[in-house]
Amino acid sequence: MDPVQHLTSLRRAPVQQRSAERLVRILDACADLLDEVGYEQLTTRAVADRAQVPIGSVYRFFDNKRALADALAHRNLDRYADRIARRVGEVDGTDWRGAVDACMDEYLTMKRTVPGFTLIDFGVPAPPTDGEPHANHQVADRVAALLAAHLGRPLDDALRRAVLVGVEATDSLLHLAFRTDPAGDEALVKETRTLLHAYFAHTFDRPPEGQDG
Repeated sequence: MDPVQHLTSLRRAPVQQRSAERLVRILDACADLLDEVGYEQLTTRAVADRAQVPIGSVYRFFDNKRALADALAHRNLDRYADRIARRVGEVDGTDWRGAVDACMDEYLTMKRTVPGFTLIDFGVPAPPTDGEPHANHQVADRVAALLAAHLGRPLDDALRRAVLVGVEATDSLLHLAFRTDPAGDEALVKETRTLLHAYFAHTFDRPPEGQDG
């Protein structure tokens, strides 16, 4: 089953199988409608109609469309984390470039195939609420922990900072690539990969601080 019960934007978590399945249908309907009408035109009524559930079922889980879209973004992040964990697990533990490529490739695959992902990948297209971490910080935390474990590196401030810079740079450049071409401009994707390899070399091609080379 989809990992939905821990979503922080839920008013209440489903406790029965039928409720969990209804929640999945609501999130799937939200994703489909985002591709069709965009975030600004999205309504909870339209989501309920598409999911074929009473409007009260949407409000049972979510206060408003912002909370609904936020839940979809968190589901996307969970799915992305699962996908890159599997891909990186297939890469040799000394091949940091292969691990970085796996993270980028899975993002590109989701960008091209997952409904609603173009508009809401890991965060709602609106200013974060007070105390809410930026989506890229959440992505960077997940990726940094995965890379540190796989490559046998300490998960220290230097690694966290490097991965956050890499995530921010990738986010900006790939948004440009998909604005240029709805499928992702391949030349810009290639340049993004080149930039990441060059940037991460200063972190992964030398031993961590305090360790001999």
